[in-house]
Amino acid sequence: MAGPFLIFGAVGGIGEALARNLTAAGHPVFLTSRNESALLKLGEKLSSPALAADVLDEAALEAVVGEAAKAGELSGLAYCVGSIVLKPLRQVTATQMAEAFALNVTGGAMAVKFAAPALKVGKGSVVLFSSIAARRGFANHAIIGAAKAGIEGLTVSLAAELAPEIRVNCIAPSLTDTPLAKSMTSNPAMADAIAKMHPIPRLGAADDHAAVAAFLMSDAAGWITGQIFRVDGGRSSISGKG
Repeated sequence: MAGPFLIFGAVGGIGEALARNLTAAGHPVFLTSRNESALLKLGEKLSSPALAADVLDEAALEAVVGEAAKAGELSGLAYCVGSIVLKPLRQVTATQMAEAFALNVTGGAMAVKFAAPALKVGKGSVVLFSSIAARRGFANHAIIGAAKAGIEGLTVSLAAELAPEIRVNCIAPSLTDTPLAKSMTSNPAMADAIAKMHPIPRLGAADDHAAVAAFLMSDAAGWITGQIFRVDGGRSSISGKG
């Protein structure tokens, strides 16, 4: 059997949706998240191995990759870890900028670094997650816009360095109804107003992104690498009607 797909940020949101998608299709997955109790429950439900790890702890990150790849092979890696820190520039601190970069960019880079030997054996694929805020300007997005732009730069750099054995692509969502975005989506009026800004007038769903990620990690996407896929209801390129 081929090696598992290693999913970071597997509890809640896009990571969990991707884990469910892959297991439903019969693929083995290995789950990791900081939330150990919820992670173990999900692992039991999906009959998948799971190990908690903080991606900011380099030793823990290396350990979880080693456990997932203990047979020497990985079929893919999805780094579904992120943050949404929104505040005006006058309130932004250097520490907040560094924390967002560490979580979004450095964690992803180190995950791929440690997994690269096993991904090479498995001819695996990597999927990272950005945001439409990396390319389209929004007020109060200095922290997260900069961090997500870093992910897009990381994507193309890794795609060049790791080809041809390992493919690396990125998904850039618009606002998606997940626990991470609860500060915006829990207000019905705000959620409805943002939904109407999209040509397809709704918020994203975790399954929207999981479906694209599963495709990018499959053999059907075998000639796709170094690409940024904007799964955003058209918001990044088309004017909405709302």
